[in-house]
Amino acid sequence: ARLAGETLKNYKRILDTIPTEKDRKAFIKRAEKDLEDRFGEEIKDLSFSQGRILIKLIYRETGNSTYDIVKELRGSFSAFIWQTLARIFGYNLKIEYDPDGSDQAIEQIVLMIEAGAL
Repeated sequence: ARLAGETLKNYKRILDTIPTEKDRKAFIKRAEKDLEDRFGEEIKDLSFSQGRILIKLIYRETGNSTYDIVKELRGSFSAFIWQTLARIFGYNLKIEYDPDGSDQAIEQIVLMIEAGAL
């Protein structure tokens, strides 16, 4: 999730410098291919629970839901389609990360990993 968050931030910085919509779309296509090549197999092997945690950790790293990221990069219609598909399989791309509430256990584990305790 951390690597994905850093990668997305880099992509956004680059996108902000691309002047034309055609060039932006071409860059996004290349970026999607790069992400698929780098993370595709790992994501396919995740369990249901691991997928749900990944969605929350992406929110933690970026400050945006995965739905918002797709909407920003691919548009509202694509975000709607992906959210609908995710809901069919029991996921919610709009879910937020709540480190003080329902995600306290995840936050504690992340903090322990960051501190080198795990």
